[in-house]
Amino acid sequence: MLCTEGPVLIVAGAGSGKTRVLIYRMIHLVQGKNLNPANILGVTFTNRAAEEMKTRIRKSLGALAERIWISTFHSTCAQILRQEIHQLGYSRNFVIYDEEDSLSLIKRVMKDKAIDEKTAPPKWARSRIEIIKRDLIEINDELIEQEGNRFKVLAEIYKAYQQRLRLSNALDFEDLLLLTLNLFEQKPEVLERYQDRFQYIMVDEYQDTNYVQYLLVRQLAKKYQNLCVVGDEDQSIYRWRGANIENILNFTEDFPNAKVIKLEQNYRSTKRVIDSASKVISHNTKRIPKTLWTQNPLGEKIQIIICQDEREEAERVVENLLRLCSAGYKYKDIAVFYRTHSQSRVVEDGLRSREIPYQIFGGLRFYERKEIKDILAYLKLLINEDDSVSLLRVINNPPRGIGPATIEQLTKIAQNYNKSLFQAILIALNYPDTPERAKQSLKEFLTIIEHLKAQWQKGISLKELLELVMEKTGYEEELIQEQTIDAEARLSNLEELVNAVKEYETKEPKPSLEGFLEKSALFQDIDRFSEKGLITLMTLHSAKGLEFPVVFIIGLDEGMLPHLRALEEGDEDELEEERRLFYVGMTRAKQRLFLFRADSRAVRGARLYSEPSRFLEELPEEHIQFSGLRKKAKMKIPFKPEWESEEQEIELDDEEQGVWDNELELSWKKGLKVKHPTFGQGVIERVEGNEEKIKLVVKFKNAGRKKLLAKYAKLEILE
Repeated sequence: MLCTEGPVLIVAGAGSGKTRVLIYRMIHLVQGKNLNPANILGVTFTNRAAEEMKTRIRKSLGALAERIWISTFHSTCAQILRQEIHQLGYSRNFVIYDEEDSLSLIKRVMKDKAIDEKTAPPKWARSRIEIIKRDLIEINDELIEQEGNRFKVLAEIYKAYQQRLRLSNALDFEDLLLLTLNLFEQKPEVLERYQDRFQYIMVDEYQDTNYVQYLLVRQLAKKYQNLCVVGDEDQSIYRWRGANIENILNFTEDFPNAKVIKLEQNYRSTKRVIDSASKVISHNTKRIPKTLWTQNPLGEKIQIIICQDEREEAERVVENLLRLCSAGYKYKDIAVFYRTHSQSRVVEDGLRSREIPYQIFGGLRFYERKEIKDILAYLKLLINEDDSVSLLRVINNPPRGIGPATIEQLTKIAQNYNKSLFQAILIALNYPDTPERAKQSLKEFLTIIEHLKAQWQKGISLKELLELVMEKTGYEEELIQEQTIDAEARLSNLEELVNAVKEYETKEPKPSLEGFLEKSALFQDIDRFSEKGLITLMTLHSAKGLEFPVVFIIGLDEGMLPHLRALEEGDEDELEEERRLFYVGMTRAKQRLFLFRADSRAVRGARLYSEPSRFLEELPEEHIQFSGLRKKAKMKIPFKPEWESEEQEIELDDEEQGVWDNELELSWKKGLKVKHPTFGQGVIERVEGNEEKIKLVVKFKNAGRKKLLAKYAKLEILE
């Protein structure tokens, strides 16, 4: 906290109070060093973290806290561009396209260029465009020739996509960062102005920065060098979205005179949890040596619960959480983590069957719901009528007689005149071949937009404007007239949108329509997390930054955690990230930790045999306890740790026992070509076990490598 001058790297272990350190460092700069708070920049990765920091600093600094700039990378860049983007030829009233808006525009581009979606799936194209921007990849003839025809198509899509964005005066998420970097590189005087503004920079979760974010931080900190980054390489779990762990590992190479401070005391978890998590993560090679410790009690042993299948796994989750609640824990104290969203379904079934209330994160976000995006699209048009994606969304929503033929005509006019779709409407009204009925409908639409814009310019509140949009467009009335359960739910969501606008106006010192739309575009699912007295279900990626008295982690199987992709690719970096993901999940637990695995799982209609996760074998024997094993049918547990002295057995249902055809045992052999009803054709690579427990490792042509229980696999032997 007292090392305020020059570069500083704070390596903060899990639960070591890094947020508290950042907060007190900012307070010390203002109170202890009498620094102008406007000269401090704090960058976080979630709006939730930014709000938490602002609230806690406000308690010490009062009104002075409002002058400290604390926000996410994307929000910081959006605010800078609001002031400076005109220097790059854009208008300041740009709109921000979220992932769905971006995907819609890509689909539109591909349709106009007659590009088959089988050649370049839109989601694939969007993902590759994101990588191109994120990693600053230069598209040139040499690269196109090197990557082949599919990349050539991608290059065509990318070029047209960027042109449409520019014509719509819109930016996607990656543009917010990329254009800010371009601004600093092309306009040195602008960069110097912000360097002088942000003389002290603090970056939270530095291990999660990507290449563009890394360059932005370097640019801003170059003049004064007062850069303090905080992070934990053991919690770097976002490689799939561009996070580069090397940024934190190489910090002292980038800044040779940097001070390195390690926060190694954990204030969150029991000693058993900390020692076990530390033992697991020690198997990684890409890390900064540190020893996490705690003065907290030893705590209960970590429970490893081995189940027959995913159904029993869900049952055991419910049984254990009910037992914990009867012992005094509350629903809000318990969280269930999993590697992929699909794993939640069976657990949800179990919770619903026992009428246990829960909340789930990682589903459809509030601002991605159709009715919310529809109303926000109207609002976007009020500040930027050239926003073609928003216009296409609402021009006939609710229906007002503007059909596909009229929209197609507008699209051609826009292309011929190189105008936005809104400008094309004005041209179409003077076209003699535009049908009179279409002209009337277009005029009615323009009248609605002009009326709303006039009311907004009169200075009505955002809440009043929002309610006016829902009324004048006829959107709310259409839902009321529908009189269905779905319509009621959508009306309820619109009421919640009104609440969100009112809350924004109450909290924000200078509320604006642009500010609210920016906030909604950059909203993250975790931003709405709160303790509502419910069981919490979420992915391990979403769990980062949270903590719970009790944590359940399900799916501790090879292929689930670590994920199959990491195993099939044989990428050691991927495997280390999977281990970090498990480490993050473990260290969310304050008091109790339960780990679940299943002997087999249903995957795409087939029952697949699963081996125990290698991470279970890395847990220290003295801190774990096995439970939940049944002892009826004779079946060896595939995972037999060396400290288990006797053979473990679990129960099989009659259906699972099945009927075994001994002739099939002689049929399976390495190299045999087979066909699966779901995975298609493949070749047997390995045969394991005997009698009823024969397992086949099959390399499928399109589905990759799978391990199947032979008696359930429904494989057809090909001649």
